[in-house]
Amino acid sequence: MTRSKHFRSAARTVAGVIAFAVLGASRTAAQSAPHMSATDQTRIREAFNLASRLGDHIWPGWHDAPFALLLVTPEVEFLVHHASPTPEFMRAGSDTLVGAQLFYRKRVFSTGMQATFPAVNGVNTVVIGQAELTGDKTSTRWVLTVLHEHFHQLVYSAPGYYADVSRLGLAHGDETGMWMLNYPFPYDSACVQEKFLSMSHALLDALAQVDETALKKKTAIFTRAQREFRESVPAEAAKYFDFQLWQEGVARYTEVVLGELAKRNYVPLPDFSALPDFTPYGTVASAIRNNIMTDLGSLSLAKARRIVVYSVGAAEALLLDRVRPEWKRDFLMHRFRLPDAR
Repeated sequence: MTRSKHFRSAARTVAGVIAFAVLGASRTAAQSAPHMSATDQTRIREAFNLASRLGDHIWPGWHDAPFALLLVTPEVEFLVHHASPTPEFMRAGSDTLVGAQLFYRKRVFSTGMQATFPAVNGVNTVVIGQAELTGDKTSTRWVLTVLHEHFHQLVYSAPGYYADVSRLGLAHGDETGMWMLNYPFPYDSACVQEKFLSMSHALLDALAQVDETALKKKTAIFTRAQREFRESVPAEAAKYFDFQLWQEGVARYTEVVLGELAKRNYVPLPDFSALPDFTPYGTVASAIRNNIMTDLGSLSLAKARRIVVYSVGAAEALLLDRVRPEWKRDFLMHRFRLPDAR
């Protein structure tokens, strides 16, 4: 989930309203500080540990990105790894399992939240509900979603990111950042739908190839179909779609490759692997990859609309790993379109 420079200003305004609304209640509550559940502590610790151990193998320099996290529970929100919380947050003490100072406030956001934006004092923060209350449901899938959002923190903290997003010229006066979700892309055009199907099926076909000669041939077919899809929409709409593939699709790709790398080169923390709903990373990564492939063969642009960018963008990144393995080297510098496969 992304936000422009204008949205940063709007987010600060929203944060001020939130602070005004909950400050008095937080400071006058005659009760002891709430405690984060042991399960939530274990999940968060595992997410931080996995990022620390393997993150830089996926994205060099990932360890430098901020990793503030706001866990949304039904009653309160817990803030972790944030250097400058706003005044409505109260100290909950140092958490030895999470390994960080905890802060809390009364709940503001939805318990199903899964997003990254300047939610607290202008700092890009992962805002996420407990696994059971989000679409992830289980611990391992939830951890990979946290790392999906942490990838956004890497992207958003890159120098000049917000200025460059603004220069795309896609907001058209929308200062809330919601244009990124609601941009009027021509999803309902029959011609655009036809070109999208051709492109996604060609991408699926290319990824299915094992022989290098066949891969090269099918990749060429995909790049032609991709060009025809871009030409079927106005230039600005094509720019918007490329931006979404670059940002959201690559975040989904990161879930896959991080989970697959964890299968080979990582041992989960004992408390995490002991959770009743623990599933090995390789199993979850395989399910995500399979869902991407299934989506390429079945997604309807008219029905799924913007959601198609997750699987299509992830699949393009997976194809680039095979045909242009160096593509991630310049990813953050060459915004906001994935390089052409060749």
